[in-house]
Amino acid sequence: MLMGDDLEDGNLGPYQERLRTFPNMRGKSYNPLIFRILMGINVRVLVVILLLALGVVFYIGAHTSPIIVFVFSVCIISFLLAMHLAKWVLAKDEGPPEMGQISDAIRDGAEGFFRTQYGTISKMAILLAAVILCIYLFRTTTPQQESSGLGRVATAFITVAAFLLGAFCSGVAGYVGMWVSVRANVRVSSAARRSAREALQIAVRAGGFSAMIVVGMAVIGIAILYATFYVWLGVDTPGSMKVTDLPLLLVGYGFGASFVALFAQLGGGIYTKAADVGADLVGKVEQGIPEDDPRNPAVIADLVGDNVGDCAARGADLFESIAAEIISAMILGGTMAQRCKIEDPSGFILFPLVVHSFDLVISSVGILSIRGTRDSGAKGSEDPMAILERGYSITVILAVLTFGASTRWLLYTEQAPSAWFHFALCGLVGIITAYIFVWITKYYTDYKYEPVRTLALASSTGHGTNIIAGVSLGLESTALPVLVISVAIVSAYWLGQTSGLVDENGVPTGGLFGTAVATMGMLSTAAYVLTMDMFGPIADNAGGIVEMSQQPESVREITDVLDAVGNTTKATTKGFAIGSAALASFLLFSAYMDEVATFAREPFKQVDIAIPEVFVGGLLGSMLIFLFSAWACSAVGRTAQEVVREVRRQFIERPGIMEYKEKPDYARCVAIVASASLREMIKPGVLAIVSPIAVGIVFRIFGYYTGQPLLGAKVVASMLMFATVSGILMALFLNTSGGAWDNAKKYIETGVLGGKGSDCHKAAVTGDTVGDPFKDTAGPSLHVLIKMLATITLVMAPVFL
Repeated sequence: MLMGDDLEDGNLGPYQERLRTFPNMRGKSYNPLIFRILMGINVRVLVVILLLALGVVFYIGAHTSPIIVFVFSVCIISFLLAMHLAKWVLAKDEGPPEMGQISDAIRDGAEGFFRTQYGTISKMAILLAAVILCIYLFRTTTPQQESSGLGRVATAFITVAAFLLGAFCSGVAGYVGMWVSVRANVRVSSAARRSAREALQIAVRAGGFSAMIVVGMAVIGIAILYATFYVWLGVDTPGSMKVTDLPLLLVGYGFGASFVALFAQLGGGIYTKAADVGADLVGKVEQGIPEDDPRNPAVIADLVGDNVGDCAARGADLFESIAAEIISAMILGGTMAQRCKIEDPSGFILFPLVVHSFDLVISSVGILSIRGTRDSGAKGSEDPMAILERGYSITVILAVLTFGASTRWLLYTEQAPSAWFHFALCGLVGIITAYIFVWITKYYTDYKYEPVRTLALASSTGHGTNIIAGVSLGLESTALPVLVISVAIVSAYWLGQTSGLVDENGVPTGGLFGTAVATMGMLSTAAYVLTMDMFGPIADNAGGIVEMSQQPESVREITDVLDAVGNTTKATTKGFAIGSAALASFLLFSAYMDEVATFAREPFKQVDIAIPEVFVGGLLGSMLIFLFSAWACSAVGRTAQEVVREVRRQFIERPGIMEYKEKPDYARCVAIVASASLREMIKPGVLAIVSPIAVGIVFRIFGYYTGQPLLGAKVVASMLMFATVSGILMALFLNTSGGAWDNAKKYIETGVLGGKGSDCHKAAVTGDTVGDPFKDTAGPSLHVLIKMLATITLVMAPVFL
């Protein structure tokens, strides 16, 4: 990993003899409308507006709860730290001009696609908001709403406003993820010319900026919405809404976040993997040129894809994960506090917001613990993965301490003095579950361990055996995570049930809230995990820029190591995401059952799958997962075929490309992938939204004519349950097999089994190509899908009754 003498002497060997200029694809730089408006305002005026906005926010917070003031304060401090990280990253040099040109081309491609994609998503969000408004205007009201004087019209507009705010914040989270990655990539490339450690630090801090903004926005968005409704509706005053019912008004926010995240993940995933597959199949397999070679016409599209698929989409994905988990935990906390007749329920309701506020504090410590110089006493070259894991370990230790303090502060009640300790143990279960999940995924996807090495060895006997080994590895990798999730849910539920909190009849009621606390524990290091996730595509992009600008081999070696580590961190964070999605979906399912009971005004505690219609609902839920995955993968396949045909055409019509005598038409491939991915994301996305609504309405009508009340709600509950189970298993299989195929290829590229260009390497490239839509399109989209099914059923529950 150490630099050679050639770079320090400025001798670039044969690279200087090659073409080192690239078509200037730089178009007009794009900034979203809101940023253009803000930049057009005088700085002093802007400062005054921001101070007034802060004053209003803190005024509302002070009239709600001191806890909300604490949450606001931590979020604002974290935003200031994020701005410091961004300023620090942007102060680094961009390297030689050819690096800057490539980075500009990537930035333009990413921003252009983002503008078009989010324009399409915003139109669909406005259409869906109109549908939600119509449904809520004609639905029944709950006894709580009637007693508080909150009519249909007010409820309808509150839900729509929350939905649109959630969608907007999710879009901003995605934009922030992409904004920093397209500016950090070239700085990491430039730093790699000096040292591996500096390149690692820049990539981590760039990822940290994005993570702090995404988590901070999720927390402050819900806190502002909660405080605004609390003050506006006069909550807990005579004749108004009770504070325990307030979290139900926030479900629209979670649905809006899920809606945007699903389409961002689908569109970005199709874009990145179609370009990657097209570039690899023609470039590596047919032409025998290296990855990210400037002669490959699809290389810029591939590098753009890393930003729109892995950065923008993952930012939106984790934003909606945190939003869904916070809202479901607030609902369950409020329900439990109401049943237990707890005098001040605000601690149980606002606990999730405090946990994620502390997440911002401890994750920032973990991010800043990664320094740009080697530790004193370190011998030889340091493994970047070990450095990242050291930061994660610091974050986990701090998470245990802050989680215990939070439970004692907010969950202590005289009715059950030991309850807070039980809930602290629930949080510990969640934190340990997250740590084990990260370790399991790393074991199955890192080439230091046996599974990936066995997969690489299978490539030596051909393409077919590579595919068989990869599929079997993916199937096997579902076992351990499922066992871990099962133990976590049962342990947390049991700890909650034995907490001493009972309802008026003496029945223990803390079980579900225990699982909610475990989910919070699992997500209590979310900002650091997202930092590790963002690190991957930034390192990947940096490697592409180094290869395209034809830097010395020693520089490429540094970025290759960072890229391989980035593949592992991306895979581990997907494992983390699906684990938290499993727990969050269980909470959302419980919240759905509670909401149906509230609207139906009768108990709704269990669903009998022995009823034929309910069993059919389960079958439809499982089918939805498989059909959605199929459509997502086939979308990548169809788009990749267009890219392959275009790249082949350019190689045939421009034979000088291979000798560096003619420039490839990069823009043509970018345009093909962008238009195709926007077209292809619609069908699976609409399927996910329409299916649960259609099933609920059809079986509601069927139940009406066959004398089965609540049949629609029961069938949807069964569909939700089966879809969650199938979705977790399918996502685990897709994510792990795809990550293992990718790193098996990377392992061979280190020089084993014949190295680059060998038959073994070509077989591994085929496996990697198959795994691309698995791990970066269908798999991550399923994380969002299973949570979106839960939030959409929460929002649409009255339609099924």
